[in-house]
Formats: sequence, C-alpha cells, structure tokens
Amino acid sequence: MIDDHDETHFEGEPSSLQQQTELPYLTENLPGTGGRWKERPEDFVVEEIPAYEPVDSGEHLFLWIEKRDVAGADLISHVGRTLRCPLGDIGVAGVKDRRAVTRQYLSVPVKYADLIEKLGTESIQVLKSARHNNKLRTGHLRGNRFSILIRDIDSAEALAPALAIADRVRKCGFPNYYGQQRFGHNGETLKLGLDLLSGQKRSRDIPEPQRRFLRRMSLSAVQSDLFNHALAERLNDRLLNTVMVGDVMEVVASGGKFVAADIHTEQPRYDLGETAVTGPMFGPKMREPEGVPLQREQQLLERSGLLPEHFAKFLNLMTGTRRPYVVRPGELIVSPDAEGLRFSFSLPSGSYATVLLGEFMKSVNLPPVPTDCPS
Repeated sequence: MIDDHDETHFEGEPSSLQQQTELPYLTENLPGTGGRWKERPEDFVVEEIPAYEPVDSGEHLFLWIEKRDVAGADLISHVGRTLRCPLGDIGVAGVKDRRAVTRQYLSVPVKYADLIEKLGTESIQVLKSARHNNKLRTGHLRGNRFSILIRDIDSAEALAPALAIADRVRKCGFPNYYGQQRFGHNGETLKLGLDLLSGQKRSRDIPEPQRRFLRRMSLSAVQSDLFNHALAERLNDRLLNTVMVGDVMEVVASGGKFVAADIHTEQPRYDLGETAVTGPMFGPKMREPEGVPLQREQQLLERSGLLPEHFAKFLNLMTGTRRPYVVRPGELIVSPDAEGLRFSFSLPSGSYATVLLGEFMKSVNLPPVPTDCPS
C-alpha cells in the first residue's frame, strides 16, 4: 500500500464524471409534480427503524430522541456538553437531516442516567430511555420511515401524475443513486477526494479538526460518483431491471452475494424482489462481476482516469464493496394534503429520500430516457 504522505503521483488525472452528464430518472416519461419541500421542519419527518430494541439491562443507555431543525453534529455536541460525556462515548446509528423533525436512538454510558433530564430543550426532547448491553454503532439500523410534504402544488392536479409514478416505483423500485448532498456544496467534497487520489493534495492539507472525517467522506464521494454513473448507464441502456450473466447479485433478506449464472433462474427471483443487482463501490477488495458486467465497470474506470493503484493508496478507507442498483420503498403512499401532497414510505439504510422524491418532483430538466420497467 502506498503511504498517503509520500510524493507519489500517477500519470493522468482522475476526473469527476458527475459534472459531465446529468443522472436520468426511471420515470422520465411520466410527468412530474414540481413543488417545494422542506419549507418548514415539520414538512420532513424521519424516524429510524432500529436494527434492535434496548433490552433494559446493560452498561449503555439508549435514548430515543426527537429533534427539530437541529443538525446531527449539533445534537451530538449538545449531548456531550450537557452530560459532560466524551463525544467518543456517544453512539449513533445514523446522522439525520437538520431541516426536519427526526426521531432516532443515541447511546451513552449508563453512568449518565441521572443527567438525562437536563438534555431537553425547545428543539430536543428525550422521548424514552432504556438500557442495552452494547454501544450503538454506525449502521445499526434497518432503515428510516419518512413522512414528507411537498408544497406549492395543486394537489387536485398533481395527484394523478404522482399516483402513476408511485405505481411504477412500486413495481420496479427506483434508481439507488447517492444524493447530491453526498458530494458537498458545489461538489467540493468530491473534488477533495479526487485531489487526494491524484496526489494533488495530501491528508495534511486538510485542517486537523476535520481531517479524519473529511478524508473518509471525500474518498467515499469518489466511489459514490462512479456508482451513480454505472447505475445511470444501466438505466440509459434499458438494463436497470434486467439480470445479466456475470452480475453480482445480493440476497435482499440476508445481504449475501453471488454471481448470476442462470438468467432463467435469477430474473424471476429479481422480479419478485428476492434479489438485487449490485453496482460497484470500487476498491481492492470489491467483489468483481464477470463477463459483460465486468467489461462495463472496467470501461467506466477507464473513462474516469482512475486506476487500481489510486484505490490501493487508501486501502484502509476504500476497501470496496457492492451496492444495489435498485431500491423498492416500503409502504409507499401518496395522499392529498391541504398544503400539497404528502408522501409516506420507508427506505433501507443508505438510500436517499431526496432521490425518490426527485422521481416525483422532477424539478430539474433531464433528457428523456427509455425504460425497461413495465408501464
């Protein structure tokens, strides 16, 4: 592995594919609703679906917290400051939006139990608490439930188009793109990741208080950018809902991976939602597909100017994995509201409500693309 602090450079410059082409919608051939969201925090309600519930015993205290218009980092800081608890002792499964009303678990050592009542503010409430054996860790959640209001639309006119899109999404899922927030304001996080990979910047160029976090996020943004474009190419080529020989599949229930060999067996399993086709989060330990899917991923890397050596340079941060191309939301309901349309649904951890809502709102003009999903 190449040391991050040496002066190693690579021939050619890796570049962002994100800026070169817009990402297409699955439902581009269906009219959108337009509208605005997050006008008020109450317009965007998120509730974690925990991976497990506390068991009322153990050395950690799980706090079910509701916050309103509070950033995730500010919530952690408030808990640490109020309890005088080191930030490293606070457990969290996932970071929630600021401009929203969110409910989630945090964990703290049980020795702070007597101070919990001091956490309440006008914007933060502890709804319940219970003990557990383990500290809460990042990713320890099944997903999130959402209730989102889209304003500035005529619900009577927008309901029919929204229901048509919802029907398509229920049948086929939606493209599991990473949301734009993954790449930072004006793509700054993505640019930093590309600069680190190319050697144009070093870890020491990042200010110390944020170095560890920004390095991880920026390198992940590069992987996410490549994944988004691998996904967009499947959609544009009418292959989004088609299993190809050589695809790396994921068993939805267990997360187990395997390579598709018999399409006559695997396509029906995919159509039933039992499996998902996965795309690349490039890295040295990523499981590669075979045949045509492998060729497609290799060609994508070639166009980006990235080489395996770039990823190996940060092996501890870019090991590589696979991510499903398509997500099927749970309990998707669209209903008229006095102020617009309300969308209720659940998503697995790591999928973006902004991406799903984009299929409905279509606030950005994108070129129409064909769909391989049944009408």
